[in-house]
Amino acid sequence: MIETLVFLVLLALVGYIVLKLTLAVVKWLAVNTIVGLVLIGLLNFLGVTNIEITPLNLLIVAVGGILGVFILVLLSFL
Repeated sequence: MIETLVFLVLLALVGYIVLKLTLAVVKWLAVNTIVGLVLIGLLNFLGVTNIEITPLNLLIVAVGGILGVFILVLLSFL
């Protein structure tokens, strides 16, 4: 009986930690994506580049953030 209770408490603790870390990563990706999309929109509006928003470009911006936008700008000039 005690072993089962300890197991359930530890299982709940591990579930909480996994959920907390997952939400932190999702928040980080969301912030990177929003900042990157605003930056791409600004660069497109000013006429510096013409970067289309494709799923691959969105993934690069979400993971890379400002550095991802910089990479896309460099690739658009090639």
